[in-house]
Amino acid sequence: MTASFTHEYWTSSDGLKLHYRDYPGSTDRLPVFCLHGLTRNSRDFAPLAEHLCGDRRIIVPETRGRGLSEYAKDSSTYSPLTYVADLEVLLSELGISRFISIGTSMGGLMTMLMAMKDASRLAGVVLNDIGPELNPEGIARISGYVGHGRSFATWMHAAKALMQEHGDSFPDLGIEQWLQMAKRVMVLGQNGRITFDYDMAIAEPFNQPDGAAPADLWPAFEALSNVPLLLLRGELSDLLTEATIAKMQASHSNMTAVTVPRVGHAPTLDEPVSFAAIDAFLAGIE
Repeated sequence: MTASFTHEYWTSSDGLKLHYRDYPGSTDRLPVFCLHGLTRNSRDFAPLAEHLCGDRRIIVPETRGRGLSEYAKDSSTYSPLTYVADLEVLLSELGISRFISIGTSMGGLMTMLMAMKDASRLAGVVLNDIGPELNPEGIARISGYVGHGRSFATWMHAAKALMQEHGDSFPDLGIEQWLQMAKRVMVLGQNGRITFDYDMAIAEPFNQPDGAAPADLWPAFEALSNVPLLLLRGELSDLLTEATIAKMQASHSNMTAVTVPRVGHAPTLDEPVSFAAIDAFLAGIE
């Protein structure tokens, strides 16, 4: 059974209409914010949100330039610091002063940056295949596809293109699962072609030096030192290395690290291992 959610909107400080999914849940427990990756959107979290909602309210924002959120007029605003500023506006509008954050890749960077401003509002954090150091090999791979405005005649063509591009990261997915993935990350355009559901201009700042993330994220990670933390890493990840995880564990006494087998960057969070790890983690938070 698919859980119900509502489409909601807020306005950024520079006037963009931004979208989020709001999944209903108990008001007696802290809400969960799910923050997506660079080229993704709110559909990425649909299985997890449907799994978690009811027990907690689940809010899934779409950053500017993705999904139903308006595209930026200035491509230089496609940066983690701006995305965090947009999210701060939403938090203020909703009157939410304490919450749990689940951040995939770029969403995890946003979470760390929010902690630098005020970590006390974070009751718990899940970082999905991201840390304060990014492996250059993973950044190079992402740079190789982000912003390439390809389109496809059918969903099957789209699915096969994804499989060719990302098959090494998800070697066990069958064609039906690649079709599901295509429908998460793409959309049917007005011209009848299937295209990626984001503004291709997000690639411009990303491909600049230090455009993927601020130069030194260790202070941002260390701001989470008093926050319960679950780190998920894809076994085949080329962005988050085991060496970085070891350094993270050495500096964070309340971090649990879980490896999701047979997937790369980034786990989709509907894997049984991910569900079990997130359920156990959230059970320990009010």
